[in-house]
Amino acid sequence: MGSTVIIILLIVIAAGGGFLYLTIRRKLRMISRLAFGTDSLIDGIRSQEDRLATTPKSVSGMTGLCLPQIQRDFPEFSLAEFIQRSENQLKACLAAVEMQDTSCLKQASEDLRNQTGLRIEDDKRRGVREHFQKITVHRTEIARYQKREGCCVITLQSAVGYEYWEEVLKEGGSGKENKKSPFEEPRMRQTRYNMEFMYIQDREKLQPGQTAAAVTCPQCGAPVSRLGSKFCEYCGSGIEPINIRVWSLNRIQED
Repeated sequence: MGSTVIIILLIVIAAGGGFLYLTIRRKLRMISRLAFGTDSLIDGIRSQEDRLATTPKSVSGMTGLCLPQIQRDFPEFSLAEFIQRSENQLKACLAAVEMQDTSCLKQASEDLRNQTGLRIEDDKRRGVREHFQKITVHRTEIARYQKREGCCVITLQSAVGYEYWEEVLKEGGSGKENKKSPFEEPRMRQTRYNMEFMYIQDREKLQPGQTAAAVTCPQCGAPVSRLGSKFCEYCGSGIEPINIRVWSLNRIQED
């Protein structure tokens, strides 16, 4: 009699568990249909990941607001030139990381070269090599324009896509050579990069506490309202030889 009761209880528990399983399964299917338009939640998530991998990221489009301000300060400013330069340097930095060699950064600033070198050293420490293939820059916009003490900063933001994977490097028996393990499967990746250009006034000519927006004419002392001007708008004296300025791409950071 006791064994019969136990069997009945087991059947009831199994039936209850089966009912609970079917209920959960139906709810998951409902959620999947609403979210992804498919009965399979796993397939829906994978499909969503694939869409995200091929959809460019949005960028901080402040060009319309910042460009007039920049052009007031720097009448000769060329946005097209800055965009081309930033995109070329970004691709060069990614290539340097992939090759684990900064010698290909021919026109990079010292700061950018050091930043890239630190990433390469970190990859070597982790025993990996990063790969970036089929790089596409979808869009580049001005994200910020700032006037700081002694300099001005323009930050461009680019939406970038590429095939990315990491190659695991294993040290060989001699300790001098690396044996490559099979590559991780390449996957499309969409991301953003911020590229910071800095316009630095000659520090030897810059007075303590003076900002790049407070440059004065060396002849008459009148304030120079346009930072890119070569001549004083009041007395006509040349000011460019006194105030030596250089635009430099100092930092590239993934957002």
